[in-house]
Amino acid sequence: MILAWIDWVIILAYLLVSILISLYFGKNAGKNTNNFFLSGRNLPWYVAGTSMVATTFAADTPLAVTELVAQNGIAGNWLWWNMVFGGILTVFFFARLWRRAGIMTDAEFVSIRYNGKSASFLRGFRALYVGIGMNAVVIAWVNLAMVKIVQVIFPDFTLFGITEVHFLGITFSSHLLLVGIMLIFVSLYSSISGLMGVSITDTFQFILAMTGSIILAIFVIDEVGGISALQEKLAAQNWVFEFFPSVGNEESTGGAGQILQMSVVAFVAYLGVQWWASWYPGAEPGGGGYVAQRMMSAKDEKHSLLATLWFQVAHFAVRPWPWILVALSTLVLYPDVTDRGAAYVMTIRDFMPAGLLGLLLAAFLAAYMSTLASQTVWGTSYIINDLYRPFIKPNATEAQYVKVSRLTNIGLMIFSFLLTTQFDKISDAWKFILACSGGIGLVLLLRWYWWRINAWSEISALLAPYVVYPIMAFYFEASFEITLLVIVAWSTLVWIVVTYLTKPTDNQTLLSFYTKVHPGGIGWRHIAAQLPDVPGDTHFGRLFVNWAAGVGMVLLSLFGTGKLIFGDWQMALLLFASAIGCGAVIFYNFNRMGWKKAVE
Repeated sequence: MILAWIDWVIILAYLLVSILISLYFGKNAGKNTNNFFLSGRNLPWYVAGTSMVATTFAADTPLAVTELVAQNGIAGNWLWWNMVFGGILTVFFFARLWRRAGIMTDAEFVSIRYNGKSASFLRGFRALYVGIGMNAVVIAWVNLAMVKIVQVIFPDFTLFGITEVHFLGITFSSHLLLVGIMLIFVSLYSSISGLMGVSITDTFQFILAMTGSIILAIFVIDEVGGISALQEKLAAQNWVFEFFPSVGNEESTGGAGQILQMSVVAFVAYLGVQWWASWYPGAEPGGGGYVAQRMMSAKDEKHSLLATLWFQVAHFAVRPWPWILVALSTLVLYPDVTDRGAAYVMTIRDFMPAGLLGLLLAAFLAAYMSTLASQTVWGTSYIINDLYRPFIKPNATEAQYVKVSRLTNIGLMIFSFLLTTQFDKISDAWKFILACSGGIGLVLLLRWYWWRINAWSEISALLAPYVVYPIMAFYFEASFEITLLVIVAWSTLVWIVVTYLTKPTDNQTLLSFYTKVHPGGIGWRHIAAQLPDVPGDTHFGRLFVNWAAGVGMVLLSLFGTGKLIFGDWQMALLLFASAIGCGAVIFYNFNRMGWKKAVE
């Protein structure tokens, strides 16, 4: 494919704006690690929240959604829609606590909550396991998505006549090498600007990416003949339009190839277990990773809560439908394509005119770059703050820490680039992360509200899944859902037993943590009794009501939008009215609690 001059102008203009933003914020970021990793703790809620959304909107996301819809219909999105339950829980129960903790990374939480050698080991282990291991997997699957995009858009591309390179026994295609060049650009601008520059760039990139997604959906639906024509052409598999899975496990074949209805077991695993049991970037139970980084970077506790609430609304209720509409259309437009993720990109190649094609490619670049920049800055913060500073060179100057941070940022990019060659399917990488983190979620939630959780609880919950996962995946060849349920049951049993077989955290550490964070609740009762002058949080009943209302508000808005798109006006109005009612409940509760008490 040959791009028109206007396409190149749009792409180059986007890249220029991104680098100018990074240069503008680069000087301030270089002053110290607090500025580099936390933007001086001065992010307003709308920037922090939008940055969270932009990071979760990567180049891989619409491709993975297309794979899920092709496999299980719209209901297949419950693989990630279920995470709204944990996300809204973070809004009302944990966002304030993260900001109150005054730490730089969620791994540093270990140093204020636990004590002893086990705490030191856990902090360093998390820095390596999450900051490098899991983080590199995430970046790798984002790279994989970008490779697919390049392969579809530029199938005959070669880099200076080179089609592939062999190095260390690994084959690098010319398309992967082009993605490597993009990685270099991202590593440069993210290592210059730090979190503030990344967050501002994220806001710009999110607007561009969403605009591109909506334009693509409009053109593709028009190509199919409209929504009614889409429903008519998929009438043989009409259940693909259902928001909830049908009971059973029926298989259906037709023009779109084999499509499998989601089983009840799968739905139960997603809705009843996954959201609280598994760690996943951007949807950690209780918050964590780059989401916690944004919460800790917010101006105050109020901004932290509002940022996280906006993130949940935008993530689940605003973004999905343009992707889903294109995904459904690909079942009609490309019925015989085996790589369903690539089918999404084919719609860009085949139906976008000059100018809009450049805009869509810039939108994908924006989605790709926003995620990679956030992931690398976040991962680097682990390595510097939780490994290099405390254990390797504790007395270095801030300038040295920033220098090492920038070098680490680039090194993480290189490692993830090599790892990209090991993945074939994006949604499979999602499921690998969710399964191998099964069981840690409950520990991440309870460590804030139950004094008895200790460092060994986390360590055992992190390691336990790797005992069972190979057996379930390779010996029994069990489905993802069955594997997840077994791992969660096993891991939960392991960490509970380990917790009671090991000593609790030192009392002085617990007193210090409670004084600083004052989470309140029955789980801290005996610690709170020793600190009568430290008021713990209250109003937990109203917070649980807010949690239920928040989940309702987001899901009702999501489904209301879907009903509106598919022409069910009465149901759409009913769902939107119910969503507004849920929002009113939250507002009423905050007023009764007092906004100051609710968010500070």
